Amino acid sequence: MKKKVLVFIDWYLPGYKAGGPIQSVANLVEHLGGEFEFSIITRDTDYCESVPYAGVKSDEWNELGNGVRVFYFSENGLTHKNISNLIRKTDYDVVYLNGVYSLYFTLIPLLYLRKKHDKTVVIAARGMFSEGSLGVKSGKKKFFIRAVKVLRFFDRVIFHASSEIEKREIRKVLGEKILIRTACVLAQKMGGAKLGGKEKKDGVVRLVSVARIAPEKNTLYALRVLKEVKENVVFDFYGPVYNEEYFSECQKAMGELPPNVRAHYGGSVESGRVMELISGYDFMFMPTTGENFGHVILQSLSVGCPVIISDKTQWKGLQKKNIGWEIALDEVLKFAETIDFAARMSQEDYIAMCKAAYDYAQEYINNGETVEQNRHLFD
Repeated sequence: MKKKVLVFIDWYLPGYKAGGPIQSVANLVEHLGGEFEFSIITRDTDYCESVPYAGVKSDEWNELGNGVRVFYFSENGLTHKNISNLIRKTDYDVVYLNGVYSLYFTLIPLLYLRKKHDKTVVIAARGMFSEGSLGVKSGKKKFFIRAVKVLRFFDRVIFHASSEIEKREIRKVLGEKILIRTACVLAQKMGGAKLGGKEKKDGVVRLVSVARIAPEKNTLYALRVLKEVKENVVFDFYGPVYNEEYFSECQKAMGELPPNVRAHYGGSVESGRVMELISGYDFMFMPTTGENFGHVILQSLSVGCPVIISDKTQWKGLQKKNIGWEIALDEVLKFAETIDFAARMSQEDYIAMCKAAYDYAQEYINNGETVEQNRHLFD
């Protein structure tokens, strides 16, 4: 009999605007759905949206196929009482929570589950204990962390760290006694990903970023870097606007770019279109302040689009692998010089880089050890 896993997550498919967490859980279900029975509890709206998904039945279970069930809470139905009742009426062996700050999809479920000593609870940290993440709204987060320590809120839960780096980050914040299992984030199955005929014009480079418009994704920093480049650059960035004030600063920075740089905001992109979109560009440019995994970075590599990113992700040694560059955020001029170098790159060298990126991504995606690590989360 399959072990039953009850998943709580703020946003899930068919949503896409919340980015990485949705993709991470969808990939987990895709890889392990044949071995575990997944039931997912989420909202009936996408990130920053108020209109429910079309074709979804709110406040009841929906069958998505392959034995996966999803309960979509409406705004009115999402209450402490309804969450507790739903947990009580659902058959499960393991609970998998995503993130640590969510009131309805982590904290309220944990309040109920603390009484269920026979159930395993796993919490995916989702990068929330990284230095970059803790720096956003730091006052509130410091207060929260002090409170959960005093209340011993995370006693008897198992934290899912996606890397040894994240494992150390969790221990640094919550202490040495916290229980942790390490499992790399599963990649999206990309059987249809192909390396097309890539061509880059000499003396010009087309850059793309696909991420929500928020300080942690560093779009404003990217635009400031582009003020320093000498070659011709096209920079198109996509993603939902999370912070309107921040977006206004980005728009102002776009107006201050030199004549050799053209920047354009293209709005949100549905998850199913991301890889096709990226394949039309020369490089991904995303100097993020931190990524727990960076699904879009792997998606870029998987279609043969090398990356220019910060050193605040798990993707390291890119230049040695000939698949891109990771650069420290205090080296603005090095970012600019790298973009200029990419613009001047010969077609022969560029094609070799695209092929290396594609081959690396395929090797990563088909790594059976990562699947085994995630299977062990629910043992």
